[in-house]
Amino acid sequence: MDVAEKLEILADAAKYDVACTSSGASRSARKGSLGSVSQAGICHSFSADGRCITLLKVLLTNVCVCDCAYCVNRASNEAVTRAAFRPRELADLTIGFYRRNYIEGLFLSSGVIRNADFTTELMIQTLEILRYEHRFRGYIHAKAVPGTSPELLDRLGHLADRLSVNLELPSAQSLKLLAPDKSRTSILSPMRQIMASMAEDADTRALMRKRTTYLTPVAPKRKTRAFAPAGQSTQMIIGASPESDHHILNLVASLYRSVGMRRVFFSAYLPVNDDVRLPATDAVQLNREHRLYQADWLLRFYGFDVDEVIEARDPFLDPLVDPKANWALNHLEQFPVEVNTAPYEMLLRVPGIGVRGAKLIVRARRHATLREEALRKLGIAYKRARLFITCDGHYAGQGVDFTREALRAQLAAPPEGGRHGRRADKAIPGQLSLFESVDTPEKAAIRGEGPKAAHGMGAGHNLGLELGDEEMAGARRRESRGGMLSSADVEGAGASSPCHPSSSAGARASAGGRRLSERGRRRGSASPDARPSSAGATFETTPSRPTPEMLFA
Repeated sequence: MDVAEKLEILADAAKYDVACTSSGASRSARKGSLGSVSQAGICHSFSADGRCITLLKVLLTNVCVCDCAYCVNRASNEAVTRAAFRPRELADLTIGFYRRNYIEGLFLSSGVIRNADFTTELMIQTLEILRYEHRFRGYIHAKAVPGTSPELLDRLGHLADRLSVNLELPSAQSLKLLAPDKSRTSILSPMRQIMASMAEDADTRALMRKRTTYLTPVAPKRKTRAFAPAGQSTQMIIGASPESDHHILNLVASLYRSVGMRRVFFSAYLPVNDDVRLPATDAVQLNREHRLYQADWLLRFYGFDVDEVIEARDPFLDPLVDPKANWALNHLEQFPVEVNTAPYEMLLRVPGIGVRGAKLIVRARRHATLREEALRKLGIAYKRARLFITCDGHYAGQGVDFTREALRAQLAAPPEGGRHGRRADKAIPGQLSLFESVDTPEKAAIRGEGPKAAHGMGAGHNLGLELGDEEMAGARRRESRGGMLSSADVEGAGASSPCHPSSSAGARASAGGRRLSERGRRRGSASPDARPSSAGATFETTPSRPTPEMLFA
């Protein structure tokens, strides 16, 4: 089998790994070396089924000794054509693609061939050829194999910009049922090692910058690569097991808090195998995946707690209204808020106003009183925000009762088609692909062909895209540029309809805003004047908050 055939098979097999994020690292070009990294990320190629990928996303091999029920490459699947790159082949292929300007980095994952250590050694050999022989300084994201020895994981971390260990499923029970070859310990232990190694590396480099003299038995090396400078991420499958959104978001929050996770990715379960342990449906829960990403954005950038986003008595996110709008509907006593006087923390909780918009409002109102025209120029989603704000004492969304039912009807209404893009049916079908000839079950189902089309998978897939992908794609583009986030990061675009508040809503809003401001200061939420956190900060858990081991049990 030649390299082109291997690439066709292994690039298509890698499409189930999620990697749509910015690089998170910055490294300039150097004379005599090849490539560079910018925090704006890289986005040049598309996978065989049309998904945008930021890198050359490929498996080292799709041979695997594990028999995970949900995985197309599982050991018992005899219908899959197996292939494997030699380290030299993959390294030369990556450099060839880079020189042709096809890619700017590498996303490397792999099936488990023989055992975890043998697979990791092959990945290390590939990256060493890239880093040391080709002097490649571009972005590399490597998937660490659960069960890898600490020594090999340390070597891999000094070669890659970002490491990730897939959590796979949200609970140990589901992992034992669907992936019996993996365990909670083999997944969480590498995560904690990566966190500790990053902290140790950051502390050592800080001392070197200060040129501090201290006694050590061995002189530290000054010319070593940083350990995973872009941090670590993980991925979990949504819909293959019965865990609720409440459980998933609590697990996500504990990962951010206790192991220094940079990003958690969600992947809607895609039926590729017939197994009695898997859900007996072909529906792809793309809308649920989209809502979880929105909730994740609220936890990371908007200062929300999990209990504010979702409650245990109602453990699944609303499929029709985004989590931020749902919170506002459940707390109408705090609205409408006056944009010219409301604290920054309260502006963040207004549907239609994102992090960037809230900061611009705080900055602009120092010089002038803000009204509708000024707010539109600031780039907020005014059609949604006007339902929850007043401008200079005048309610911005008159015409509809200020009740939960009326506001929910406006927020849940489908967005207008507009004049451009897919919603206006003016987009050219299909996307650029490395392999136009590669057919997949998903593409066949969307065309209305194949066995899954009879179960309505194509219609469900298109519905999921229509509901959420455009908004999240815009959010990811903004994240990749390293800029501010807007309200589109966590909310769908809502249709405009006026409404009418009660007479005492302003007094309730000011009191609620003061309470929320105090709570935000106590919790240490971000503000325009807040200092950035230290790069070498440690992540601690408190007894009152669950750890990943407690939730992943």
